[in-house]
This record gives sequence, C-alpha cells and structure tokens, in this order.
Amino acid sequence: MHRGAQEGAMASRLLHRLRHALAGDGSGEAAATPEAEQFPESSELEDDDAEGLSSRLSGTLSFTSAEDDEDDEDEDEDDAEAGPDPLPLGDGTSGEDAERSPQPDGQRGSQLLARQLQDFWKKSRNTLTPQRLLFEVTSANVVKDPPSKYVLYTLAVIGPGPPDCQPAQISRRYSDFERLHRNLQRQFRGPMAAISFPRKRLRRNFTAETIARRSRAFEQFLGHLQAVPELRHAPDLQDFFVLPELRRAQSLTCTGLYREALALWATAWQLQAQLGTPSGPDRPLLTLAGLAVCHQELEDPGEARACCEKALQLLGDKSLHPLLAPFLEAHVRLSWRLGLDKRQSEARLQALQEAGLTPTPPPSLKELLIKEVLD
Repeated sequence: MHRGAQEGAMASRLLHRLRHALAGDGSGEAAATPEAEQFPESSELEDDDAEGLSSRLSGTLSFTSAEDDEDDEDEDEDDAEAGPDPLPLGDGTSGEDAERSPQPDGQRGSQLLARQLQDFWKKSRNTLTPQRLLFEVTSANVVKDPPSKYVLYTLAVIGPGPPDCQPAQISRRYSDFERLHRNLQRQFRGPMAAISFPRKRLRRNFTAETIARRSRAFEQFLGHLQAVPELRHAPDLQDFFVLPELRRAQSLTCTGLYREALALWATAWQLQAQLGTPSGPDRPLLTLAGLAVCHQELEDPGEARACCEKALQLLGDKSLHPLLAPFLEAHVRLSWRLGLDKRQSEARLQALQEAGLTPTPPPSLKELLIKEVLD
C-alpha cells in the first residue's frame, strides 16, 4: 500500500478513536475507574475474528512480509534459537536502527494528523471527559539477533502539544510489554484484574496475522492503563515509555554520537511532558542535561542555553541539588558566548561556591551525565 494511503487510513482510525474517547460514557473521574471504564474488547483477539482483521488494521501496520511462519519459536524468549526467517528484513534493519523515526516521506500525513488531533484536544478542554493519550502501533518488524529472533513493535504516542509536533515514537518487544504487565499486576491487583493482556503462543509467533493481533492488543492494553488514574501515574508505566530511550541516549552521548543521542533525548523529553512526572524532577533534569550537552557539541549554543534555562526553572531554589551548579555554569558560559545577560546566573553560582556547596569550578553537565546511573 502506498505510504500516503497508509497515513490517511491511520489518521482516519485515530480520529475515530479520539472522537469516541472525547464523547465519553460518563462524566468526571468516575469514568476512569476499572469498574466504570467500558473496555471496547478483549486485548487478545480470538481466532474466529481473523476474517475482519485486515480491514480493521488496513493502513495502520506495515510488515516486512506477509508470509506465514510455522516455527515453534516463542518471540519473547531471548535465548530462542533462530530458524528460517519467514518475514525477511529486506534492508537488514537491526534492533537499534528500528528504533529510529520513520522516513520523511510520511511527515506530511503525520503533520495533518497532529493538527487535527490538536483541534479535538482544544475543544475538549472545557469538558468533564479526562484527556488521554492515544497509542498506535505503526509498524512491526521481525529482528534476528542470533541466537534469538523477536518482533519489534514501533509505537506512536499521541497527545496534547503544538500542532506541528510529530508523535513520539518508541520501539518495544513482547517481553517489554509482558514485564510491564507483570510488574503492575504485583502492585495493583484490583485495577489490573479488569485489564486483558495478549497470551503467549507456542506456534506461529511471526505470522502477519499474529503480529497484527498483538499490535491491536498492545494498543488496547496501554489505552486501558491510561484510563485508570492510579495506573496512569505508576512509575513502572513511565519507565516502560522513557527508560530505554534515556539509557540509550546516555550511552550514545558518552561515546560521542551526539546527533543520534539528541534524537533520543528529545523523544524522552516529549514523552515525559505527555505522561507527566509524578516521581519528581530528577529524570526531566537529566534529560535536559543530555539535550544541552548534545546541542552544545553540535554547535547550537542557543538551544543548549534554552535547555539550561528550563532546567533552572525546574530547580527553583533547590540550592543543594547536584545539577544546579553545573546548569548555572553552563548557562553562564553559553550566555557569554551568545552575548546575553549572565549576571544573575553568575551571582548565584558564586554564592554557591562561597557557601562551599559546590567546588570551583563545578563539574560539567557532561561529567555528571556520564556518572549518572539510570534505574
């Protein structure tokens, strides 16, 4: 199917689901409880539902091939032996490469979709219906990483934001979804009892039909979690969306691959803005540090300084925070380079040094970024 037709079908489907969400089945937060939330269907589609599967997912998923696989491999097992690949990768895309954003030829349709979605969110601000994120599995690729083989699902996360903002995209495999489900079940037995999750299969894990069913199930699973307030703010859910991107961005930054790292830091920042930060400001601050370092190394001091200013606003008067002095030092240096006012940050940094709260000179943002342990 042509990319333009795929984008149009995806936009149509998302807008239909958004209209349904904004219409609501009730009012206030009461609609967000497991008892009140009317889940549209089971997260695992039954075998007799295959007939209507193609039309429902048309234009949404792109597969590397439509051939069937009769292997007995289980794609969520890291040590599964790799057999013949019924869904060839074509260009040899690796797991890491698959995490990158789609090619620019689909941007026009995505921009139109984003503008339409923003219009709906604006209209819904004064209603009692809670605003939710939308999730769409846009592609699924079979990845061979001997001795294992698995399916990598690319997930678009769509929420409020500027009209020209592209949806954040992440890539996850079945085992990542399963780990999230298992962790939430341990912590929230009551709310999780009403939420379905696609079961494991012993055969045919790599057929287009199975991948399409799981893709739809994962969308519903995440949508159901977002519908329940205590699950929506669970740290494990935020870790699922953000932590892999942060770890990969940190690794790339430490090895000097700043352009690749910048894209991941930006995705992590966008996701945190959409999900909220109930666990505190430390993770957003680390993300801003990564953005500032990459922009500076890529000779974009204006963007680097803007990241420092955002971080200083988040820090407020927290004089004991280990990132305060490094952000102040970077802000002073970048302001001097751009010919902008640096007196306030300079005076604040000097006060910290005179009080013995930070060494002279303070550690750089890059030094702290390298030492930070993400867990």
